[in-house]
Amino acid sequence: MNNLPQDVVIKEVGPRDGLQNEKTLIDLDYKIDMINQLSNSGLSYIEITSFVHPKWIPQLQDAVDVAKKIDRRDDVTYAALVPNMKGLERALEADIDEVSIFMSASESHNQNNINKSIADTYPVLQEVVDEAKASGKSVRGYISTVFGCPYEGDVSVDQVMSVCDRLFSMGIDELSIGDTIGVANPVQVHNVLSTMKERFDENHLALHFHDTRGMALANTLAALQLGFKTFDGSLGGLGGCPYAKGASGNVATDDLVHMLSKMGVNTGVQLDELLKAGQTIESFLDKPLPSKQMELARRM
Repeated sequence: MNNLPQDVVIKEVGPRDGLQNEKTLIDLDYKIDMINQLSNSGLSYIEITSFVHPKWIPQLQDAVDVAKKIDRRDDVTYAALVPNMKGLERALEADIDEVSIFMSASESHNQNNINKSIADTYPVLQEVVDEAKASGKSVRGYISTVFGCPYEGDVSVDQVMSVCDRLFSMGIDELSIGDTIGVANPVQVHNVLSTMKERFDENHLALHFHDTRGMALANTLAALQLGFKTFDGSLGGLGGCPYAKGASGNVATDDLVHMLSKMGVNTGVQLDELLKAGQTIESFLDKPLPSKQMELARRM
């Protein structure tokens, strides 16, 4: 495994992608404490909330307050999901560092998640990208259901590439490739990402693996062996997709950091600080987080 990268970047999405799927409304103070602890763990990027309409994601209705009340560090990028211009107005008011836009590779998931066709989503996102850039913000894109859709099953690589092309043409800085329902396997990951590398610079691509079937770390290894260096993770394995029945959380950031550390790959993230943040949110939810590292910490 001499071809593994020496350093990788882990982008924490738990405060957004993780908490949005919790049935319990989490107190603002707990969110702030969690994010502040994550900021002190060595993470360089935290997606802290989403500026979608509160009626769709009530768990994140306090987005502006979260963004304004956390203790920001100069060495951390604080990002948020933004669906449209109304959301962008709130994100700019909150002075988010990076704007994240999102859509699906499959038509039916896009309809269920965004309530628009793929074709109708493009102009909405282009407007957000243009205004975010004009306001001096970097922009990240998410593409969901790359490796499979809960409504359509397999998604063709050609369809995925078409959406990726369009998103990059909008001027985004990075694109996160999502296994939204956790159906990918390492061979599929190798094949899809090998095709992507022929057209796109892997330094502008990130991987967003869900662990529904326990394959996220194996899929991460497949991506690492192709030279990919940026991975999304969710603290303790929090999360899921509100529009994909049965989908569990992202790969747990703490499990990912542990694996990479043991493999000699540097993340710059301190596992013990991650676990403290996990314990903070675990105490409020009054239930165990599903990651292996959190389980081990409870036993010790």
